[in-house]
Amino acid sequence: MPKISASTVAEHRARQREALVEAAIDILVNEGAAAVTPAAVGARAGLARSSVYQYFDSSAALLATVTEEAFRRSNEALGAAMATAHTPLERVEAFFRESLRLAAEGAHRPAAALVNAGLPPACQERLAELHREQVAPFRTAVRQLGAPDPELTADLVAGMLHSALAAVEHGAPLDTVTARTLTLVRRCLAPHDRPAPPPRAAH
Repeated sequence: MPKISASTVAEHRARQREALVEAAIDILVNEGAAAVTPAAVGARAGLARSSVYQYFDSSAALLATVTEEAFRRSNEALGAAMATAHTPLERVEAFFRESLRLAAEGAHRPAAALVNAGLPPACQERLAELHREQVAPFRTAVRQLGAPDPELTADLVAGMLHSALAAVEHGAPLDTVTARTLTLVRRCLAPHDRPAPPPRAAH
């Protein structure tokens, strides 16, 4: 029986499971989904394969857990950031700012690796569901702003976020990308008190 390195058996098991999840994420990001096997994950975490099977009975179970874990961590960070905002526009800005910060830390890499991993249909559906859940608060904030055609507007504004995320992940300075992106977001979504002037008649 392995030595217990925590004050309780439950804490020991929680630490071992966390180590396995971290190892699985590392392998996924650096080697791809096919490399995420109980044997490989156990070796990376310093545990015997038999120990891995106490927590995960297959590669599919490992990938499913990694999928949930990648989104859980990001969602907690995004939720905390948006909780301090007071207006819909501030919530959108908080969502963008935190998303870009997470990208700079590499937090999106597991989800991106899973998207390109050729997962089974059920896993792909769950991945899509988790993504919809993640962006739901942002889309709600856009609707609350009273933007015209809010679903399309949210899609178009999200396109700016995707471009900004790609820029950060390719090495662009986080502060520069964040500042420029938020300037554009405000221009697109800031409420306008005065209606736009009517078009001039053609002469």
